[in-house]
Amino acid sequence: MTQTVPVPQGLPMDRDAGPFDPPREITRLREARPVSPMVFPDGHEGWLVTGYDAVRQLMADTRFSSRQDIGVLHVPYETPGMPAATEPSPQLPGLFIAMDPPDHGRLRKRLTGAFTVKRMKQLEAHIVDVVERQLDAMAKLTPPIDLVAEFALPVPSLVICELLGVPYADRAEFQANSAQFMVKDQPLDQKMGAYIALNTYLAELVTRKRAEPEDDILSDLAVQEDLTIEELTGVAFLLLLAGHETTANMLSLGTFALLEHPEQRAELAADPGLLPGAVEELLRYLSVADIFYRYATEDIELGGETIPEGSTVVVSLLAANRDPEKFENPDSLDVHRTARGHLSFGHGVHQCLGQQLARIEMRAGFEALLRRFPTLELAVPADEVPLRTDMNIYGVHALPVTWTAADQ
Repeated sequence: MTQTVPVPQGLPMDRDAGPFDPPREITRLREARPVSPMVFPDGHEGWLVTGYDAVRQLMADTRFSSRQDIGVLHVPYETPGMPAATEPSPQLPGLFIAMDPPDHGRLRKRLTGAFTVKRMKQLEAHIVDVVERQLDAMAKLTPPIDLVAEFALPVPSLVICELLGVPYADRAEFQANSAQFMVKDQPLDQKMGAYIALNTYLAELVTRKRAEPEDDILSDLAVQEDLTIEELTGVAFLLLLAGHETTANMLSLGTFALLEHPEQRAELAADPGLLPGAVEELLRYLSVADIFYRYATEDIELGGETIPEGSTVVVSLLAANRDPEKFENPDSLDVHRTARGHLSFGHGVHQCLGQQLARIEMRAGFEALLRRFPTLELAVPADEVPLRTDMNIYGVHALPVTWTAADQ
């Protein structure tokens, strides 16, 4: 049953309930009207979906399209310098995250063999080695240090570079451009500049791999001649961006959360067997890839509401993962919880391709960090940790930490 609640003007984004919790207004909306109308800054009357059941239903229904080239996709927050959307965006080759079946499946199925559970398991020992070597380097530094720069970002960057066949020596360039691309509030020319720079780099890379393939995922794709260089570039862009941005932010924000919940951290340190479940709980609790968009291709019933054709629908995975209808005491971090069914990797045809890789990286990362740095603590007050509220993937810009000499 819906209640009368104010219709939000734009997406509530202020993290006023704390660094790990949804904005208070989003929580209020989920409690009162989990499928809620929302007025966008350009005047579009769209929808915000926050309830677990409604989000899951929506993400499984391909009538809620992921394409941006069939209708106008409106942006739910102010973007200075960005002209209001009045027509569909062009379809970008290879970006299967913005495609619907059957086009989506044609590209995605090329990658399923690369990301099987079995293949990821085979990588596990190598990922553990990457983590340990990064912590060896960190242990030689004089604290305080920034955990993002020295650990959380290098680990997934190294792993995805090796998997894809991207030279790790080029990381500064692609990390800078991918970070710029993820900024919400920026002029269009800056965003497109970063996108073009990254795509130019990746186009040259996949062209080389087509001519001289090596033992990596991009080479495996490049030798498939029915894929164009433009499609290969789009796929590489997606995998590189998703492969390091999300896991890096889970490692850093997850560490921040554990440092702020010392009793949970102590239990994990004492019993590493809890880690697989704890990783699922951190994924649910933090939901760093929070906001997704869909376009209603027809009038669709959802959660007792009618979403009209042409509506832009905004989905909050964080709100859904904190729904008390699904999870008991959802705003508490509980490493003993069975968080099965969380939506942090999405749901339906677009469910995250690299989820097993991300899980292995997080298990290895948290296990080694807790074991090797038992006295790790924040080097600044918690409210001084810079949050990525300005970015499309949530997390922290930096995590200043320190430890005692005994850890080394």
